[in-house]
Amino acid sequence: MIQHLNRRHPFHAVSPSIAETSNSQRSMDSFVRPAQSCTVQEAAIFTESILNMLVTDMRPLSMVEDKGLRDMISTFNPKYSLPSRTYFTQPMEKKHRDITEKLKAVLKQTECVALTTDIWTSVATEAYLGVTSHFLGEDWEMKSLSLTTMPLEERHTAANIADWLEETTAKFEIPLEKVKAVVHDNGANVVAAARILRERHGCASVRCAGHTLNLAVQSTLKNNKTIASCVGSARCLVEHFKKSELACTKLKEKQHQMGKPPLMLLQDVSTRWNSTYHMLSRLLEQRWPVTAALSDPAVNPRGKHHYLDLKPEQWHISEELTQVLGPFEGATEFLSGEKYVTLSALPQLVQNLKKSTLTAEPETAPVKAFQASVAEQITKRWEGLYEFLPESGAPNPVLLAAALDPRFRKLKFLPAEEVLKVQTSIQSMALAARKDSKQTHVTVEKATTTTSATHTKGRSHHKSILGSSSEDEDEGEDHDEDEQMSRAVQREVLEYFGEQPISKKENPLPWWRINQARYPTLAQLAKSFLGIPATSTPSECLFSAAGNIASKRRASLSAEHVDMLTFLHCNNKLL
Repeated sequence: MIQHLNRRHPFHAVSPSIAETSNSQRSMDSFVRPAQSCTVQEAAIFTESILNMLVTDMRPLSMVEDKGLRDMISTFNPKYSLPSRTYFTQPMEKKHRDITEKLKAVLKQTECVALTTDIWTSVATEAYLGVTSHFLGEDWEMKSLSLTTMPLEERHTAANIADWLEETTAKFEIPLEKVKAVVHDNGANVVAAARILRERHGCASVRCAGHTLNLAVQSTLKNNKTIASCVGSARCLVEHFKKSELACTKLKEKQHQMGKPPLMLLQDVSTRWNSTYHMLSRLLEQRWPVTAALSDPAVNPRGKHHYLDLKPEQWHISEELTQVLGPFEGATEFLSGEKYVTLSALPQLVQNLKKSTLTAEPETAPVKAFQASVAEQITKRWEGLYEFLPESGAPNPVLLAAALDPRFRKLKFLPAEEVLKVQTSIQSMALAARKDSKQTHVTVEKATTTTSATHTKGRSHHKSILGSSSEDEDEGEDHDEDEQMSRAVQREVLEYFGEQPISKKENPLPWWRINQARYPTLAQLAKSFLGIPATSTPSECLFSAAGNIASKRRASLSAEHVDMLTFLHCNNKLL
């Protein structure tokens, strides 16, 4: 046997003594001494690490039964036996409960939060409601946490959506009085649900700026027939290179010959205007390699595909259109950020967007018409952006956020009388906040102090009826304190608005961290308004994660486990 192995497999030659010893030992070990295994502590560490990997990388639980993973784990540690996927369900549910408790503790320490919400349908045609929370922490850093990807089994009516949002806040023990605003898209049912919450609890309703911008540009692109035809031709051209392997290979060859980067053409998505912008921009960048590839006899025998190339006037329209759309792309990218303040910049951004659109000077008539129409759409869809109606009981949170942002505190985009309204409203809110803070402090003091001894029985009845002169003095002192408080708040507001704005390139949050001692009451208001995001992008990002989890490979995953896995992945920072 050994001679056979040495002759047939020289690279795996076996020493006779070793072979005989191993054979004899193997037969004894199999009956006398069982194979070594991990300790309970070691196995727990390995299992926890694998569960964290599944959550972090959004892998299906069934992955633990894949042969490749099991072989790899066995190679790393033969003593560890990887449990089945049913075993991992219980620790995943425990981890979900633990993170939920941690999230509740974090939210309990915040003074106010903002919510974003959206509805999504999975590949298994199951509907989910996504809800995320946002606030500024003690360090003036923007915090974002996922609350739920709730499965929806009933109709998506406004009343139901409002109830689901209330159910979510109750689950995480968030008093609705702490919810400063709900950011949502322009769907009629979601808008109506936000209105219900505003009437019930005073939550401000903020429409997603990114969605509004998308509607403004999309409708203008579709209504301009010449531009719609140009975009359609560009789409067909890209599709040809996407579907033809020969054309794609020839394009790479032409890119190399002309010194262009070997980039793929981009296909737009009907629901996102900026994908059309990126498609046209990439085509313009690769225009000559594309044209050369289409003209190559190997790709285009007898010129039958030559019609796919854009006409010269269409190339010209595409070039001017991308120039007009450039600022819109920058605005969309800025508004989608989650780590910095966005809502307060919206009024200035919209105003600058209109200016840049109207100051552009295109040569072609279709782009000129597009330019006028998109400016009109911006004005129409944001008509209430610069209105401030404190008497309505629902003052504009966007303008309040802008006033509390040291970059825009002068509110130069508003008429003088509107600026005064905003400043007066902020002063009233600051005074109310100061009084609430004082009342809370007094209540805490009363709760912690012990009850004084009972009054002596010999006290005369007329003193208890008529009171004493000290009570009148107390009332006068309270009045004086209120006057002093009002003057202090007024000085704070006047000093804040009297300062020069900081640069628009600066981050307002470090400024507030440094100056909160100078403006303590306004700092409290700033935290509540600057933490509101301008878009519902966080909810959409939530669905991107949920889409990876509820994929085709695990389309039968229960809705509850989709919620758990998405929650754990998006709140990975709390693990």
